[in-house]
Amino acid sequence: MAFEYNLEKQHAKGKLHAIERINLLCDKDSFMEIYADAQHQCTSFGMDKKQIPYDGVITGFGTINGKKVAVYAQDFTVQGGSLGKLHGEKIAELIKKAIEVRCPVIGLNDSGGARIQEGVDALSGYGSIFYQNVRASGVIPQISVVCGPCAGGAVYSPGLTDFIFTVDKISEMYITGPKVVKQVMFMDITSEDLGGAAIHSQKSGVAHFRCNDEKDCLEKVRKLLDYIPHYYGDKEAFSAKEKKALFSTKTEFKYTAKKAEELDSVLPETSSKGYDIREVINRVTDDDSFFEYMSEFAGNAVIGFAKVEGKTVGIVATNPGCLGGILNCDASDKIARHVRYCDAYDIPLITFVDVPGFVPGPQEEQKGIIRHGAKILYAYSEASVPKITVITRKAYGGAYIAMCSKHLGADFVYAWPKAEIAVMGAEGAIGILYAKEMKDPNNKDLVQQKSQEYRETFMTPTIAAQRDYVSAVINPSETRQRIIKSLSVLEGKVNTDTLSRKHGNIPL
Repeated sequence: MAFEYNLEKQHAKGKLHAIERINLLCDKDSFMEIYADAQHQCTSFGMDKKQIPYDGVITGFGTINGKKVAVYAQDFTVQGGSLGKLHGEKIAELIKKAIEVRCPVIGLNDSGGARIQEGVDALSGYGSIFYQNVRASGVIPQISVVCGPCAGGAVYSPGLTDFIFTVDKISEMYITGPKVVKQVMFMDITSEDLGGAAIHSQKSGVAHFRCNDEKDCLEKVRKLLDYIPHYYGDKEAFSAKEKKALFSTKTEFKYTAKKAEELDSVLPETSSKGYDIREVINRVTDDDSFFEYMSEFAGNAVIGFAKVEGKTVGIVATNPGCLGGILNCDASDKIARHVRYCDAYDIPLITFVDVPGFVPGPQEEQKGIIRHGAKILYAYSEASVPKITVITRKAYGGAYIAMCSKHLGADFVYAWPKAEIAVMGAEGAIGILYAKEMKDPNNKDLVQQKSQEYRETFMTPTIAAQRDYVSAVINPSETRQRIIKSLSVLEGKVNTDTLSRKHGNIPL
């Protein structure tokens, strides 16, 4: 049955129509719609007289960069994209089928919420989707694109998926909308300030990507799929085949050799001065291959995917250019979630460490830094993928342990010559060790003298290497080659440390 899509109604709002979004997302002429003739069975409130084409959601399969994907797109021009029982069952059935045929599922969300006329039946539609979201987790990638309103219970489907894309001035996500907030809390707030793209990218951490417009957003979805395995067990992301979308040359990958030499001068002369860890990441990985996400949230941590000799790796780093690279609750959540995603799909992890510790003080303690920080420890300890750690400068205290130290199962730990590995910084340690002597006003030079002694005696990477905590002390310019050789050694790594249990209890 053919339907007339109401494109103009969406265009008037400055938005694309559901079918336009699908056509931009998928390869040309590749989309095959299914369940197009589905009709709701609701008879209440005059619904028996209403025909709702495809029940307000377009579902089907297509290809992206030649590889199979499942896609659903809610059509806001049809009953406000509201979700009824059949609408929900169509989406749930698509996810179930995607699991069976092993391909990613991409949801284009643009809905006014539950279809009130259907009452609890509409809620059952949401339940069916959530159940399939959980079944699909770790089996196939799930990507949510918020192309309009996504409110109430509807937000939990994106919340269960792996990646959430938002669009400026278009995306809206919240449990309760502005009207309810005003009614219950007597507060005037706009949809944008309550749950717009900026809020969820910068403050809540719910969104992983914030895009300028819908075309830019859908192009980024296509790019992401060029990095990640399309199902558990898919090895294509780790083959060095040519990726035309990423590289302009005809070689398998491109790396500018000069970048390796530049690493020798990337660290500031002063150890307390910050720098952007991306300067290290971009000089170690293939040219223009680092694909960061959650860049606006918890900037003291950097996560994403990159290519090393054309093969996908997961990147985790603390960033001295923001808050000195210190770990707080938000950075801990950000890192732990990425580590678990990479482990779920067997993506090797490369961790860059320059961390002075966990944030001290009542604010983070009351927010639960113990619980949040424990997520990093759990995630790295449980991860059985190849794990390579590079300590560029500071690695202090519990944060040193948490950031994929050998003690948590890192396969190889490399340290640059200026690395400082210790319980705490020299000044802090001396303040405790020589507290009594420092009270004497005649000992003005004691701090500087003892700090230098402490650095040379306890903090050098050589000491950690002698104790077998560091695999090798390397010059910065050697980092890429060390990583390449380490990945080669670790190829085909199997986990021999398995215990009989249903699953562990991660500190959520």
